[in-house]
Amino acid sequence: MATSILVTKLFVPPTRAKLVHRPGLIERLNNGLNRRLTLLSAPAGFGKTTLVSHWVENLQKDNAIDDQHIRVAWLSLDQDDNDPVRFLTYLIVALNQSKDIKTDFGRGAVSMLQSPQPPPPNTVLISLINELATIPEKIVFVLDDYHLIEEKSIHQALVFLLENLPSQLHVVIATRQDPSLSLGRLRARDQLTELRAADLRFTSLEAADFLNQVMGLNLSSGDIAELETRTEGWIAGLQLAAISMRGREDRTGFIKSFTGGNRLVLDFLINEVLGQQPESIHNFLLQTAILDRMTGSLCDALTGQENGQETLEMLDHANLFIVPLDEERRWYRYHHLFGDLLRQRLRQTQAEQLKELHDKASEWFKQNRLFDQAIEHALKGKDFDQAANLIQGQIDVLWQRGEHVKLRRWVQVLPEKLLLTEPQLGIIRAYYLHLIGEYTSAEQLLQRIERILDPRGNGDEVTPSLEYKHLLERDRLKLKGRLSTIRALIYSFHGDVKEIIKQANRALEYLPEQDLTWRNLSAIALGDAHSFLGDIAAAYDARFTALRAWEAEGNIFYILVAALKLASTLREQGELYRTRDLCNDQVRLAEKNNLAEINFVGCIRTILGEVLAEFNDLERAIQHARQGVKIA
Repeated sequence: MATSILVTKLFVPPTRAKLVHRPGLIERLNNGLNRRLTLLSAPAGFGKTTLVSHWVENLQKDNAIDDQHIRVAWLSLDQDDNDPVRFLTYLIVALNQSKDIKTDFGRGAVSMLQSPQPPPPNTVLISLINELATIPEKIVFVLDDYHLIEEKSIHQALVFLLENLPSQLHVVIATRQDPSLSLGRLRARDQLTELRAADLRFTSLEAADFLNQVMGLNLSSGDIAELETRTEGWIAGLQLAAISMRGREDRTGFIKSFTGGNRLVLDFLINEVLGQQPESIHNFLLQTAILDRMTGSLCDALTGQENGQETLEMLDHANLFIVPLDEERRWYRYHHLFGDLLRQRLRQTQAEQLKELHDKASEWFKQNRLFDQAIEHALKGKDFDQAANLIQGQIDVLWQRGEHVKLRRWVQVLPEKLLLTEPQLGIIRAYYLHLIGEYTSAEQLLQRIERILDPRGNGDEVTPSLEYKHLLERDRLKLKGRLSTIRALIYSFHGDVKEIIKQANRALEYLPEQDLTWRNLSAIALGDAHSFLGDIAAAYDARFTALRAWEAEGNIFYILVAALKLASTLREQGELYRTRDLCNDQVRLAEKNNLAEINFVGCIRTILGEVLAEFNDLERAIQHARQGVKIA
């Protein structure tokens, strides 16, 4: 799979050597395996991730429960996963990480997702569910931090998945709040196992084990009972209290000094914890709080020190709310609750440092060729010039990988003036505007970019960057070619034949031979123009050229797009046998690559149905026509 993936999101967080064993909860999780969904829903700091990671670690060791072989897939979610395409892509890749899953699992679904206009999530899930149904072993799929998902279409997609879940798959969701997933229906069908705050909070015995064995405090039973009562078994509160009590003589007095709800306890204890740390550690915690994931050299870049890895390992050993992300303990993240508090404190006390910290993070990621993260930090730090430079370097890579959603999101964030001083980015914005039907806005932007690209001077209110003033002629022509391609596609929608031909021919004249996708898009538009004119032979030549080029490139999605156009042309020519054979070939290609449910294939099936009717093969004609209409 070519898409850019952050692999640490797919790792099961390693458990510590010392932890509180909770056999009763483990048994409840085991018993839930024959239901569709296990939901762990509780506020921050109740040990949801720790419990589930300990459980799946045991599953992987034992490898069988009730003679069922168990595989595990894990996905740690973040705010960026509110993009349906990104969410589903990570879901597929996470399943691919499970042992014994074939390496091309979900390839067709990913191909659908990477198209410029992805199909609805349910279409992708149908392909995925059909593949999951062929896997012989049980898979436990964990979605951690699901409360970060707010996108309604993702909730709807997950409802569809749970409604049609193959028996081989069991879904586990850890969240701070109940998701919108038709839980009542699952509960009524006995397909839901629930663990909530009341189940997850420590009992008195578990609190004693945690405070004395894990945290090494050696408290009296009276102090433990008092602390457990004041925190109501809230694990984060107990851990913060334990850290605060290290080195204190009057622990009983300290325990009695705080009271109130979780928020008040939390505010009190975070002040105590941070106040106890040496200045160097205090600064380290605040300066690295902006990072979702961190490693030693990255921390050094933000703090200006050279002991980042040692500090991370020290924090890990001190149980200071840091979570290892790999077995080698090179990458870490802060516990989400602790990270939120640190970022809040950073904004309150050192807000002026935020931009500088994001700039440093962006530069480190850039130097380490982790360009996605470099761009994200540049955008968060509002260094739009740096972000624009980085995005420009990744446009062709992202285009080839099919990561259109990510690229579209980035260029949407950039100020419009920057899109004009950097016309390559403006052209990408215009392309995505045309895809969503904003043709007027796209054309207005293209007109302004056209003036920017004119080396004779533009007279606009902005000046192109130095880079664009001194563009090599071939690069200037490539941008003009892409601009003309977008115009040809817009005019194709309006049926303006004269302009389609003018713009498409200009694009093909300007675009270099290796700019295959843009040249092929121009050829498709040209084929539309010839079709409007009734010049079927010329339409055939243009569409056939695009099909062969995309076949050579191996781009299955665009092969189907061109094949649909070509099938329509062949049918108009009365080439019924060739139309039938082409449609049959494309249906088989789509099925082989799990793309049988996309709308282009539905249209191909309707054409196939019409042609089969001409051959009086009525049974198959009706079958394809019905299926085609249903899909398309």
